[in-house]
Amino acid sequence: MKIKVCGITRKEDLQQLVNYQVNYAGFIFYEKSPRFAGQKIDARTVREIEGIQKVGVFVNAPLEQVQRIITDYGLDMVQLHGDETPEYCAAIRKSVPVIKAFRVGENVDWPALLSAYLPVTDYFLFDTEAGKAYGGTGKRFNWELLQTYPYAHPFYLSGGIGLEETPELLQMKLPALFAVDVNSKFEIQPGVKNMEKVRLFTDQIQSTYLK
Repeated sequence: MKIKVCGITRKEDLQQLVNYQVNYAGFIFYEKSPRFAGQKIDARTVREIEGIQKVGVFVNAPLEQVQRIITDYGLDMVQLHGDETPEYCAAIRKSVPVIKAFRVGENVDWPALLSAYLPVTDYFLFDTEAGKAYGGTGKRFNWELLQTYPYAHPFYLSGGIGLEETPELLQMKLPALFAVDVNSKFEIQPGVKNMEKVRLFTDQIQSTYLK
């Protein structure tokens, strides 16, 4: 299981993720987010860091804006967390791999939700339904719903995951579960990570999956 730590806004936190051998760092380019990276961590710092995959998170952003940030920040992947169409995903995917996020509520019709996006994405991400918001609730959805996931298409699991959820994560038997995506449960304040918690989490995940 790969690990993605999202909401990075500081150079020192990014460097620690590299030191901890975290697979992915997420940078949020959505101005309404308290973890908006655009004015907190400069493009050159992100572009020049090595040893970690850099993921830009966007919500209904203009295509040309996404393309510019991909280049400026040296992004390896884009996560689309809004209401982007399959056509939009296909356009971005010409530049970098695409993660398309979906918000899961009390029930889910997987084919209706996902089938149009299977050919135009590399990964899905499942987060918790947040009303009119686009994630960031710090709450988890009912993971039992994942038992009915009908595809081989790999996915990231997000939404309210902290150290307390680690034992349950490690017991999951879901072939398509590719990575776990953590954020708010590992923060001192929005955009500032508690790196000791991150270290403990990565140690527990890596000790199981790297055996």
